[in-house]
Order: sequence, then C-alpha cells, then structure tokens
Amino acid sequence: MFLKISWKDNIHLIYYIDVILPIPLPKLFTYQITEAEANFLKVGMRVAVPFGKSKILTALAYRQHRNAPSAYEAKEIYQILDEAPIISAPQISLWEWLAEYYMCSLGEIMKASLPNLFLLESETIVYKGDTELESNSEEEEMILRMLDHQTDVKVNEISNLIEGKNAMSLISKMLEKGQIKIKEEIFEQYKPKLEKYIKISDEFSSSDKLETLMVHMSRAKKQREALLFYFHKARQVDFLKKSQFEKEGNVSASTIKSLVDKGIFEIYSKEIDRILLENSNEGLSDLTDAQKVALNEIIENFDKEKIVLLHGITSSGKTEIYSKLIEDQLKLGKQVLYLLPEIALTTQIINRLQKYFADQMVVFHSKYSNQERVESWNKILNHKNEGQIILGARSSLLLPLNNLGLIIIDEEHEHSYKQIDPAPRYHARDSAIVLGNIQKSNILLGSATPSLESYHNTKVGKYALVELNSRFGDVLLPDIELTDIKDKHKRKRMTGHFSDRLIEAIQESLSKQEQVILFQNRRGFAPVVECETCGFSPNCIHCDVTLTFHKYNNELRCHYCGHREVLPLACPACGNAHLNTKGFGTEQIEIELKSLFPEIKIARMDYDTTRTKHGYQKIIEAFENREVDILVGTQMLSKGLDFKHVSLVGILNADNMLNFPDFRAHERSFQLMTQVAGRAGRSENKGQVIIQTYNPYHQILQQVSTNDYGAMYKDQIYERQQFKYPPIVRLVKITLKHKNNFLLEKASDWLGKSLTNQFGSAVLGPASPSISKIRNLYIKNVLIKIEKRTALKESKELIQKIKLSFESIAEFRSIRFNIDVDPY
Repeated sequence: MFLKISWKDNIHLIYYIDVILPIPLPKLFTYQITEAEANFLKVGMRVAVPFGKSKILTALAYRQHRNAPSAYEAKEIYQILDEAPIISAPQISLWEWLAEYYMCSLGEIMKASLPNLFLLESETIVYKGDTELESNSEEEEMILRMLDHQTDVKVNEISNLIEGKNAMSLISKMLEKGQIKIKEEIFEQYKPKLEKYIKISDEFSSSDKLETLMVHMSRAKKQREALLFYFHKARQVDFLKKSQFEKEGNVSASTIKSLVDKGIFEIYSKEIDRILLENSNEGLSDLTDAQKVALNEIIENFDKEKIVLLHGITSSGKTEIYSKLIEDQLKLGKQVLYLLPEIALTTQIINRLQKYFADQMVVFHSKYSNQERVESWNKILNHKNEGQIILGARSSLLLPLNNLGLIIIDEEHEHSYKQIDPAPRYHARDSAIVLGNIQKSNILLGSATPSLESYHNTKVGKYALVELNSRFGDVLLPDIELTDIKDKHKRKRMTGHFSDRLIEAIQESLSKQEQVILFQNRRGFAPVVECETCGFSPNCIHCDVTLTFHKYNNELRCHYCGHREVLPLACPACGNAHLNTKGFGTEQIEIELKSLFPEIKIARMDYDTTRTKHGYQKIIEAFENREVDILVGTQMLSKGLDFKHVSLVGILNADNMLNFPDFRAHERSFQLMTQVAGRAGRSENKGQVIIQTYNPYHQILQQVSTNDYGAMYKDQIYERQQFKYPPIVRLVKITLKHKNNFLLEKASDWLGKSLTNQFGSAVLGPASPSISKIRNLYIKNVLIKIEKRTALKESKELIQKIKLSFESIAEFRSIRFNIDVDPY
C-alpha cells in the first residue's frame, strides 16, 4: 500500500528527512516532509523520492530533523511506500559499522542488502496534453492516435510504436508544444504466489439444500461426479486446491466453470509460500562423550560472554553440537543465524537440519529468485515461526535480524565469506561478530582448519578455544599417501594424469562397492592451448589471460569475463594445424576416467555443471544415493560435505595450489587438502587419501599427511611476523581500473607517491596484478600495511583525503577507485 500525505495541509510546519539512496555516493540526501508525514514515518521505511531531473528512486528513511540543507533546496518526497519499517534497528547499526569499517557508502550497503524487488524505480508515463496543435510528422500523429485510444502509455510502448527511432527526442518536442504531458509512476514489483482453491457455496451448505441439488444434478453426470468427489475429498483436507481437484478427481476445467457459473462452487485464491521445507519431526541425535564435553565447554564460555572457536577435526560431529545449541535458543524464543560459505554445503546442511527444525527454518542464498528472497525477508522481519533459524551464505548476514540469540559461522576459514565486488567488500565472519556484539548474542566459529586470524585470536585471549579431536563414532582419520609423480613420469607409470598407484586404489575401492572423490581445483579441459610450432596461445580479447579449452562444447572460454570462441582448426599466427593443450581441468579428468573405467558412473561438480538453481542438489543427491561411483570436482568438494560411502580421495595436482602467488597460498593449500581428505572414511571403514605431487617433501604436504595443524600454524605465523602480513598487521588494498593503460600508469604513480608521503615504507606498489586486464579495464593495485598499534580510523581518514584529492583532478575522474579493507 502506498501512502501520500499532502504537505499543503500543514504548510506552516516543514520537517526534513535524510534518506539513504541505493547509489555509491558517501553523503545522505535531505527531502522535505510535512508534520503529518513526520509523525507517520519511522526509520527504515521506504519512501519514493525525486532524484535528478526526472528520476524517482526508492530511498530509506534514516533521520528526521528541522534543518534545511544549505547547499540545495530540498524537494518534497513523492510517496511513502511502507506502513512499517522493512529493516530492523540492529540492521541499521550494522550498516553504519560496515560503511565506516569497509570505507563504502550506506547506499551501496542498502543495494546489497535489500532484495531487488524492494528497490522500485519510476517509469515515465505519457498522456495527452491540453494543446491541440497540428502534428509536424507522421510519428507525432501515430503517438497522438495511440493516446486517443489509451488514457496513458509508457515510454517503452512509444519506442516500440515508432520502431527504434529516438523516442525521447520526439517526446521532448511534443512536450514543448504542449501536445503531451508526462508523469513518473512507481510500481510494486513483488507479487505473492497465489494458489486457487475450491469450496462449496454457502447457499448449499445445509443438508436439505444439498439433497435438492443432487436431485437436480441427476442429468448432468460429470457435474454430479465432480460434486461427489468434492464431498469425499472435503472430509480429508481443510482446503482443496483447484489443481488437486482437477488431477485427482479427473474433473475438467469446463465442468468446474459450469458449477461456478451456477453458483454451486466458489473459487478463491490464497497466498502460499514459494519455499516449503518438509519436516520429519525427528528428535536430535545423542551426543558422544567427546561432543558432550565440547558442548559444555562452549556453554561455559558463552556464560563468560566470549566468542568461541570450535576446532573440530573433519567428521567429528560439529553439526550435532550446533543442533543442540540451536534447540536451546529456540526454547528461549531467540533467532539463530547459521552461516555457511557455499550453496553446495547449504544444500546438504538443509537436508540434515530440516529433520529437526524445518518448520522454523528460512534458507537464503544467491540461487533464490527475487520473489523467494522477498518472502524470506518478510518472514524474518515479521517474526514468523518459519524465520527463527536463518540458514544461508554470506548475504544472510544482511537480513532484518532483530532477536538473535546465536550466530554460528561454519567453516569459518573459507575465503568465500569475503565479498570482493561490488561494494560493500565485507567479510561475513568478521561482520557477524560485530552483529553479535550489537545484538548481545552468542557467537560460535567452527572449522577443522581454522583461519590463522581466528586461531591467533585464541592465542592472545580474544576468543575461547574448544577442541574436538576424535571423529564421530571413533572412526579413524584416513591414511594420507604422497605420490611422487615426477618419479612416476620417469618410470613411465603414468596413464594420462593418473599414477599407477591412484588407478590401483580406485580399482580397489570400486571392487568393494565404495565411492571415490577426485579433486582438481581447475575447471574446463585445459587452461592453455598452444601451437607446437610457434608457441602461440589464444588470449581473451577483453582480459590479459589465456583462454581455457572446454572440450564438451569444443570452445575456448575466458573464466573472468565469459568471452567464448570456437577452437580454431589451425594456429591463427602461423597456420600450423597442430595445437596442443597444457595443464588439465576437471573436464579432462572426467574424460580420462571414462576411458579407464568405461562401465563406471562418473559425475562432475564444478561451476559449469552447477549453474542451474538446483544443480548442486541434483549432483549431491545422486552421489548420496549411490547413483554415481566417482565424483570429480573443484574446491566445492571441500566444503564440509558428508558422504558415508567414500573410501578414497585423490588429489591430482597439489603443486598448483602451493605455488600460487599469494601470502595465504600455503595456509589455504593446507586447509583445502585437509578438508578434501576429510571426505574419506567418514563411516566404519578407514579411508585413504592419495595426493599426487612433484614435491612430496614440501613442508605443507608433510603437515597435511600428518594432519598437523599446530605445526602449520607455527610456521605460517612466523612468516607473517617476519614479513608483516595479517594477522600481525592490517591491510588496505586500493585498486585503480581504466581502459587507458597510459592514463592508469600516470594516475597510479600519483597515488603511490601521495600514499608514500603519508605512510612511508608501509606502501607496496603501485603494481599490476598477475592478471593485469579484466573486461577491457587495466588494473593497478596499491597495498598499505597498517600496524596494529596505529589508529586504524586515522589511517582511513588519510586514505579518504587522498581519494578526494585524486578525484578532484579532472584527468583522473574517469578512473575507478576501489578501496578494500582486509582483502584476500
């Protein structure tokens, strides 16, 4: 419902309201409201406001006052769009912290938080003017004739009418002559899902009337049968769906229409949920002794108002502990936010938790439609029973939570929690901790391989540490074997990308009717296609990167911008017909497996096979139901998935991860390999992991093979102390982007010198990243290391001043300037 209160009724009392607009500008905008509107409006309600010459945008009411803006004359608001706030007070507090800490605008956070259907925009409506001048052109005559038959039309309808000619210039001319007028209207985009139901008319509710009706229906055989089926079904269900009535009763739509026309049946619509979770109402599983000890330690630390890190090895039963804590919070009437890093993991956790809590769960992630997002938002906002447990990826943090008792951040080490582009570039784990402090809720981080930052916080006393060192059911950790493929190549014991040891282990597992997971953290067939004569490799025309070959479609693809090309038959440089591939991805592994094991059912899980809404779910369910014997995948496989029948995990090339140019490469390699290894042997039989590598003596691989997180932490934290990287210092990364590389070089030099003048040797760069051009934009990075003892707020203020100076230079205004606090 839209509400418009005229300011003319209270012209002597003028109030002002600051609003948040979904645009990347740091300041708020002030609009004029009346006393009546001021009394009605609350913080967090949407208002439609004029912006610019003709645009109307959705804004959020932020602050009321009586001070007129000095720089411009405040316009009136256009409409009030809500009867109650659509965001909660704690949400506003979190937005303010996000804007300040991550150096972005409230408008950017608003746009990231609200479902798109809440961000209404205006549409220009054209209607006939008062002046009846003769038309100068055929197009003008066509528009006026259209307006004779329709009261008003939209601009896009006029564009279609005159077939691509410049509609806006024509409309401008007609406006000047007074032939037409225009107005801006806004449209609510959310539409609830409605289901049609059937009921008997009140006129025939009595038994006497029904008997008389059935007598009259003796000749209308189909209508009589439809009535009899209705009475039979009405005894079983309270509400009868029209679709169900047609299908189960074999009743045609024309029969139902006839009964409706006679006033016997009534059809009505009822709003239903788009997202329904089935509840089996199972009780929670009993905890093992080790789990009970860990649970008690967590609760004791919660009583001391401490953030808790649960360091539990893979398959130790962390989810069962989470479930017990969730149950306790529900008894207190509190909400629980359960954050997960990936949609793939969300799918499996939903299946596990809905056994206990389905009627109280809301799921929220990027694969949901806009309509589904609005429904989830409203359930949480309106304190509905289904909105007590919120389960989802990082964007769930931005929902209108206002009664939080517990925040669980599962797999807290995952870098998927970090939003990279667009702003706000927040880290969901760190932001969730702030949200927990705002709402005075308990905070639990869980991981088998905690991030160095979180583990370091336990060492300095900031977090409490609870450890769970035994697997559920006392299942042993898998044996991890390092296979030297350099030696295997020399001895000619490699078949494609499989060592004889890995092939032997796969055959052994398959012979026991067990399943296998193979991990290769690169999708496609091959990352490089190269001419064997001149060495030419096809590059993306928009990015500074070689195109990846996808054999299934026989095409080359850029994994950064999506550009596609057909694989050339010959080298474009020298004409040679022989093109070789270098490196390998999941698609090549799948093809080699089909050649090695033609009778075996093989599936692949990567970005290419999980693009659809239920892509993850279908693959995971097929593997769980043993419809697939071998699952090949990328890092999606490492996200805490639980498969009971997997006895073997193969990591095909560990060296790519270890040699990545990033200070976190060794930490992430350990986490990724340990997590993937943890998918093996999660039931009774001990699992096996085979890691293929050219350097089996690498310290990280040795630590993975012994599951020695402590040794990895000591080595990595020493290096971070030596070279000053997080968690020892804070990082702020500034990224400049522009299509003109010469201008970018000039601008980045200016920025580098300005930052160095303020921060000295703490500035690294400017430098081009390993991929220096993406989507036709060249990139330069500057990294600033800020010591923990330095005031972060003051450092950010300096950076903002330098940014303002940078943007005041006319030559540099077209350059994109992005700030990322705590990158990587």
